Amino acid sequence: MNPRKIKLNSVKLLLALGLTGSVFSALANETITIGASPVPHAEMLKFIKPALAKQGYDLKITEFSDYITPNLAVTQKQLDANFFQHQPYLDQYNKDHGTNLVTLVKVHLEPMGVYANTSSEAKFIQSKKATDILKGSKIGVPNDPTNEGRALNILQANGILKIKAGVAYPTKKDIAANPYNVQIVELDPAMLPRSLAGKQIDLAVINSNFALLANLKPTRDAVILESKNSPFANIVAVRPDELNQPKMKALAKALTSPEMKKFIEQQYNGAVIPAF
Repeated sequence: MNPRKIKLNSVKLLLALGLTGSVFSALANETITIGASPVPHAEMLKFIKPALAKQGYDLKITEFSDYITPNLAVTQKQLDANFFQHQPYLDQYNKDHGTNLVTLVKVHLEPMGVYANTSSEAKFIQSKKATDILKGSKIGVPNDPTNEGRALNILQANGILKIKAGVAYPTKKDIAANPYNVQIVELDPAMLPRSLAGKQIDLAVINSNFALLANLKPTRDAVILESKNSPFANIVAVRPDELNQPKMKALAKALTSPEMKKFIEQQYNGAVIPAF
């Protein structure tokens, strides 16, 4: 065989091997797709994105402003995981939709807060009496079953109303006593800050992610803040077949790392609390 031809073939082979190596290298960067609420969930995911990249995982984050689409997207395999909800909400979603999403890891608690509109807040500050903003007031609560129950239990814990005994996640139909004659208004969770700002309601019990989006700081602006002992820690949800995947274990480890704990404590100043 012609020596020159052998040399050319060798060069072609080396180039092919080099290109093949590049392709394999690119494929080694496995993608993790996850849906999340913008604040604080997506912010936390963006924080761990570089750490996961060093391990060969490309974290792709899709932001959602509602509580239905992220679970639907994971169930339909449009996403690997989502990060926006607590365990009671996931349990209720699975029950209502016949799905079997599971918890990958528990990450943080967002204490739910009771907020007053500017007129009611001014009255409260002047009088220093909660009763001045409670009598006959309209109180907005989330309209999904678990978060409405959570909100009403907060109101009960602070003496605003009383719930029927034995009801874990009450609705306004389960109110047994209403000494301040408050009117409970069920609204989409994302609409609560807007309705409060527009003074359609006097008070609102708001999830911290929606409060933060509306520039409300729970530790500063809430007239009542949920206890730190609340069971409503936020979780990452996945399909059962994804639970033991290496990329999911890497995601769980990154979200519960010492670095993440420090980030949460410094970034949110008590509005978000590590649950690990």
